[in-house]
Amino acid sequence: MTDKNMTDTQEKLVIRHIGRILSGKLEAPLLDGDCVIAIDGRISDIGYETDMNTDNASTTIDANDTWLAPGLIDSHVHPVIGDYTPRQQQINWIDSCLHGGVTTMISAGEVHLPGRPKDIVGLKAMAIASQRWYENFRPSGVKMHAGAPVLEEGMEEQDFKDLSDAGVKLLGEVGLGSVKAGETAAQMVKWARKYGIQSTIHTGGPSIPGSGLIDKDIVLEADADIIGHINGGHTALPDDQIMCLCESCTRGIEIVHNGNERAGLLAMRTAFEIDQSERVILGTDSPAGSGVQPLGILRMIALLSSLGNVPAEIAFCFATGNTARMRELDSGIIEPGKSADFIILDQAQHSPGADMLESIQQGNLPGIGMSVIDGKVTSHRSRNTPPAARLPRVC
Repeated sequence: MTDKNMTDTQEKLVIRHIGRILSGKLEAPLLDGDCVIAIDGRISDIGYETDMNTDNASTTIDANDTWLAPGLIDSHVHPVIGDYTPRQQQINWIDSCLHGGVTTMISAGEVHLPGRPKDIVGLKAMAIASQRWYENFRPSGVKMHAGAPVLEEGMEEQDFKDLSDAGVKLLGEVGLGSVKAGETAAQMVKWARKYGIQSTIHTGGPSIPGSGLIDKDIVLEADADIIGHINGGHTALPDDQIMCLCESCTRGIEIVHNGNERAGLLAMRTAFEIDQSERVILGTDSPAGSGVQPLGILRMIALLSSLGNVPAEIAFCFATGNTARMRELDSGIIEPGKSADFIILDQAQHSPGADMLESIQQGNLPGIGMSVIDGKVTSHRSRNTPPAARLPRVC
């Protein structure tokens, strides 16, 4: 889009002097260029500044030769209301995750609400309310996709239509409620899918009171869209079951921070062995008994890259483009038309490695210098990551 196509009320963001660009796409994880332009919160142009029209910018960011990446997506969180979690009696946990590079979160169920209603009228009301308050309020700008009801016995097809008509697009983890049998879960997942509601299933041993073991047979029969925490939340299934799940369906393979790290590496390696790495997505499964992990997604990227022998630029795709495609989001990939959700980051000060990617492949975390959501700066130098070697600035 050129200036002559713009109106006086449009907002133009220019990010210049970019060192390298991570695209979020497995098929081309690194992009050529040193400049990105966004208009009204959407990417309009990517390339070299000398070939681009950077005039009349509302905001200009000098990236200072650092790295630009899509904002990270946490595929598995358990919010309750606003930026507060009673699970850990903690406020501003979402803001803290923003300082870990996360710009989008996906609820796997608002299960930690004290007195969570389990009757059908109550659970539908809670899901609709959750969807509404996060639609109307973004803590620190973070996009929280919430309103994810947990399945309970007695739900009928009309209930899923009602939820969909009200704007609910997600199911909470199948298995955290009274529905645990594969046959019942499968019917409800089909109803949800019919009305455009995406599903995630708990995988592994019980995590909270009321949950139970969900093994490979139940996961395969239920056929949910996402195999939630395939590496356990917290307790993983046996190796042969994890491998079977990867090999026997085409659903999302979600690896989480609050799970079994060795099992997560096994799932990722199996996905590569069957040439389906595009199915690998990342989450934290927090807040939980393990707490809140503001750097959880970055730690998973470093873990899978360093111990899984995967190039860091590929590991970044697990937390960006892969998740965006699996979750049908308009963020997570740097290309024209997508939401202008970015993080600007660099190699941590005094960390080993020739550059940021090599440092991450050695297991080190990068430093985040700025985050941008919908074309607006939402945070500056991270208070949680190690300090970056170089920092961007708003001109």
